[in-house]
Amino acid sequence: MAPPVGSFLRPERFQLPNGLTVLLAPDAESPTASVWVWYRVGSKNEWLGVTGASHWVEHMLFQGSPRFAKGEIDRAVVEVGGILNAFTDNDFTAYFTTVPREHLEVPLGIEADRMTRATIAPKEVERERTVVRSEREGNENWPEFRVEEELYALAFTEHPYRWDALGYPSDILSLTPEALRAYYQRFYGPRNAVLVVTGGFEPATLRRDIRRRFSRLPSTGEDPEVHRVEPPLGGIRRADLAGPGTTPLIAMAYRAPAISAAEAPAALVLDAILGGETRLFAAGPMWGRRSDHPTSRLYRALVDPGLAVRATSEWRPRLHPGLFTFYAQAAEGVALERIEQALLKEAQRIAADGPTSAELQEVRVKVREGAALSYEGSTRAGFRLGYFAMLGPPGLERRLYRQLLAVPASAVKQLARRLFDPRRRVVIRFEPVAEAVRG
Repeated sequence: MAPPVGSFLRPERFQLPNGLTVLLAPDAESPTASVWVWYRVGSKNEWLGVTGASHWVEHMLFQGSPRFAKGEIDRAVVEVGGILNAFTDNDFTAYFTTVPREHLEVPLGIEADRMTRATIAPKEVERERTVVRSEREGNENWPEFRVEEELYALAFTEHPYRWDALGYPSDILSLTPEALRAYYQRFYGPRNAVLVVTGGFEPATLRRDIRRRFSRLPSTGEDPEVHRVEPPLGGIRRADLAGPGTTPLIAMAYRAPAISAAEAPAALVLDAILGGETRLFAAGPMWGRRSDHPTSRLYRALVDPGLAVRATSEWRPRLHPGLFTFYAQAAEGVALERIEQALLKEAQRIAADGPTSAELQEVRVKVREGAALSYEGSTRAGFRLGYFAMLGPPGLERRLYRQLLAVPASAVKQLARRLFDPRRRVVIRFEPVAEAVRG
């Protein structure tokens, strides 16, 4: 049985005069401590000409600051037996370091130094251009990446969700060190940051140390709120792609609500029924590629009868209205037209009939089980606290948990009827072709 709502971590929360929000969640028994810095800056804050800047800044914050020269951040963490990484999303960027608790001063020193004083030297920008370009080209080798990128480019014409966090290839080639530094200086800083520390530490001592290290930083960080509203989808938008690959793919998407919408809990339930996963309260990782679930509707409708080798759905919690997407990989010899019709049939079936009581009960069991494992380890705890801080106000996780357990079948049916309008959708089909043989 999952713990009651009140057992979710309730971190100490305070704000420094320069705008930095701090969340502290001590665990006296933990041998490690995890430090996360979340910035409310992602690809949503970019514009044509600087797409990919948030991801590039993520790289540059490892490439030098006044106290830590190039290579010294990684070395300082590895020497004390720690791990570190970072990732960039449409809505935010996050950096984390987990170390033995007695070495907590190492990541705190790193984050305080690079929050407003990253060097972003022209020479290092040029070196990193090759790395960023290589990462982009590596992703392009995957049909799934190309399909999803085309899907969002077709679904959005004005909102910055239309480009991937890696940015356009032309911008990667042309973005100057001066433009990248200006982007960093404009958006990064205490006002747009949330510092999260979880695991083994003494709260009073850490509180003093954080004030000492971070209070001296200037109050920087321009408002990252995006006010551009995407116009309604007026019909069906399609694109056919072809390229190296082994399996035909199809993605079909509908416009969907933001995480702040009253329909968000019903969207999470709808996704869990169709695709099988409760993304915000999953027992496994909350990030990365979705898994297949044999009990989900799409799996039973497409994989079990042999139409597809993979079928799932995805509703990503976003600050702005995004997409509710169906994904499928066709089985050998099955036309994508047949797959598309099967997906449409499932969308219309749940819109007409809603979920069964057994499906709702299964979702509630998954939510409870996932919640019970939500905060295992200091790294996962730091992720969850920061992630929900990016998505909404304090208490969002507990509110969503309560609402998910109480979503009625009628709310799921009503949302499905509104979302799954067959006249307003985006469809991307990918057909693999053999690579040309070079002489």
